[in-house]
Amino acid sequence: MISHEKIEKNVILMLVLILITVSVGGLVEIVPLYTIESPIEPVRGVRPYSPLELVGRNIYVREGCYTCHSQMIRPFRDEVERYGHYSLAAESIYDHPFQWGSKRTGPDLARVGNKYSDDWHRDHLSQPKSVVPGTVMPAYPWLARTELDRQRHEIEGCGRRIADELGIRMRYFAYPVGLPESFDFVAKRMLSEAGVRLAFSLYGGYRRRGHRDPYDVPRASVSISMSDADFRAMLIAPGLFARW
Repeated sequence: MISHEKIEKNVILMLVLILITVSVGGLVEIVPLYTIESPIEPVRGVRPYSPLELVGRNIYVREGCYTCHSQMIRPFRDEVERYGHYSLAAESIYDHPFQWGSKRTGPDLARVGNKYSDDWHRDHLSQPKSVVPGTVMPAYPWLARTELDRQRHEIEGCGRRIADELGIRMRYFAYPVGLPESFDFVAKRMLSEAGVRLAFSLYGGYRRRGHRDPYDVPRASVSISMSDADFRAMLIAPGLFARW
């Protein structure tokens, strides 16, 4: 057997052994790919992104989320139990550019969307530490705000859809996010001009005595994960159970 010391002192011998090792490793990695029809296993439900999903993905890339949440595979039991099944190659066939990486600080986001409620995700984006105290994720409060032209377009679009499908005018409106910093007097004025009588926010949970703003009516948050007991308690005593 060739000693380790002899290999280190003989450059030619070391080079030959390196080439042999790399060649064997390459053959082990490459040859099996020629024995299967496709290296990507088909997955049910994979389809091109919808326009709304593309907008969301563009925001994901624009804000640099992939730097911490790149879809690095970690097929470990603790990861699967905490975040759901890891990402599969076939699920990214419509990603251009793809987001696969060699490092991941946060969780794989492929299944997190259905793991938590919409309210949890809103809180996590605006104030991450409010739901995950030890997180190093920065806050993204500006995602809850929209340019004025876009606000007007969305409000008018909602009114047209209600008129087309129901044949009535839009009288009530619920802010998509509804946190105090996500709408202002300009949005309220646009709603008033559109004929809206009441606009519902998403904090406080109940209308306090003396509250007279028809374009900032608190509403309670209800999610599919809420138990029957919690729902009943919120209806009976909103001052205790329906607070922000």
